Amino acid sequence: MNRNQILSALKQNYEVSVLIVGAGINGIGTFRDLALNGADVLLIDRADFCSGASAASSHMAHGGIRYLENGEFRLVREAVQERNRMIQNAPHLVKPLPTTVPMFKVFSGLFNAPLKFLRLLDKPSERGSIVIKVGLMFYDAFTGKQRTVPRHQFQNRKSSLARWDKLNPKIINTATYYDGAILQPERLGLELILDAETDNPNARAVNYMSLSGGSGDTLLLRDELTDVVYEVKPRLVINAAGPWIDFANRSLGLSTHFIGGTKGSHLVIAHPELRKAIGDNEFFFENKDGRIVLIFPLFDRVLVGTSDIGIENPDEAHCTEEEVDYFLGMIARVFPGIKVTRGNIVYRFSGVRPLSASHAKNTGQITRDHEIQVVSGDLTGVNFPVYSLVGGKWTSFRAFSEQVTDKALGFLGKARLKDTQSLPIGGGRGYPAKPEEIKPKLDGIAAGTGLSAERVQVLFERYGTRAGQIAAFIGQINDMPLKSLPSYSRREIGYIAQYEKVVHLDDFLMRRSMLAMLGRLTRAAVDEICDALGEFLNWDAQRKKEEAARSFKLLAEKHGVRL
Repeated sequence: MNRNQILSALKQNYEVSVLIVGAGINGIGTFRDLALNGADVLLIDRADFCSGASAASSHMAHGGIRYLENGEFRLVREAVQERNRMIQNAPHLVKPLPTTVPMFKVFSGLFNAPLKFLRLLDKPSERGSIVIKVGLMFYDAFTGKQRTVPRHQFQNRKSSLARWDKLNPKIINTATYYDGAILQPERLGLELILDAETDNPNARAVNYMSLSGGSGDTLLLRDELTDVVYEVKPRLVINAAGPWIDFANRSLGLSTHFIGGTKGSHLVIAHPELRKAIGDNEFFFENKDGRIVLIFPLFDRVLVGTSDIGIENPDEAHCTEEEVDYFLGMIARVFPGIKVTRGNIVYRFSGVRPLSASHAKNTGQITRDHEIQVVSGDLTGVNFPVYSLVGGKWTSFRAFSEQVTDKALGFLGKARLKDTQSLPIGGGRGYPAKPEEIKPKLDGIAAGTGLSAERVQVLFERYGTRAGQIAAFIGQINDMPLKSLPSYSRREIGYIAQYEKVVHLDDFLMRRSMLAMLGRLTRAAVDEICDALGEFLNWDAQRKKEEAARSFKLLAEKHGVRL
């Protein structure tokens, strides 16, 4: 169901069992699970899907080895198991990621770790080889029978430098273990939405729709494009607004203080020497101040992050020059012979983790676990309970969504019919189990659509098994590659425009594709993509001009990209 059809339905006296406010990964995961279990559910977001905190991730599916120091064994066990499920259920978007930890000390942190576990110390410190070795042993153990990825391995200085010749020769050891790389998080979120709507015609998701207030049994939703207000009568509201949870609750007349978010910023760097130096490995380690940082292989670029800074208003989050200095210094510590400057930065982004409000003195000590906060009864001005989804992260979204869905189904008097543990996502459905099975599948698509094998391969790498239906759409009539970006074509963009809920040009540039993040855009490319989208979305010349201007402004102000 497209946006106009959903809006037409909302014009009626619209009643729905569950309204989910916020289409980040927690809201989307819950939407998919409720839809799968037959609930009628409406998902809204004031902006695009996965455009807030969920668009500012480190692209990692990981268990969080450092959480062991905080005694959060359940969280680590859950996250490791969910990492494995993500690799299995979305193999087109989540890949096993060898992760290497460079260590500069042996005994550092040996006494700090147990003191932190006992809550007797909260000061960050650099961990040495012994502490990291013990942690990785626990980490492997939590995988249990789910042996989706190999166990960790330790290397001494000599073997480490033989493998990574640009690595700082002052290292003592390296350790390599496996987590997961979420190559395109925003696409993963979108495909979950599309799956939900396909499985259940009473599941509807609409972007650029905000919660503007309400009382009694009625809420008011405002279309951000037209300012038209719609009335909705839900039985239950799930507040999945992430770092904006308390702001959304205020729209309902609720005074809450559930969120104490911290800002995390990242850089995307174009630097062939650095990219070659890390190979297929992420380097994940502690800086001198004890802050966990990463150097991550993102296609042919390098993703660098992340900070952890307390912030009051998530709308004010941006990557500062001080953070840039910190990241550049961190790279120089691990790869001192490689010079990286601001001129290598092609994209920067920042978001706020929706962490639980905490009195911890150090942001690293704030739990990354998730919980449901329920407000109902006389404390509200509305006639239905409000579930606020506090915390959580990309890796554990499915488990958190399952917990929320079970609670919601209980409230609605419904039984769980299906679970999502082994349910493929989007282009992961029917994904070849073995590498040698890929070519016959792609040859079949090419033969059936008339596209070249090379073109089908590109589509498969982007969309997994959804490449088949996209190729069929492309092959219906003559297609043209973009002059500025020949690996994309007008009808490929047209398919995304028609079937992937695109409203603005930046939805495509920043979330339906990786073009902006990977620094692939030029003014000519933006104009050409805008023209292709406009053809399928019926934009006139003025609308195209406005969309291009909007994208240029967002790229410059939010991401440091000036075209």
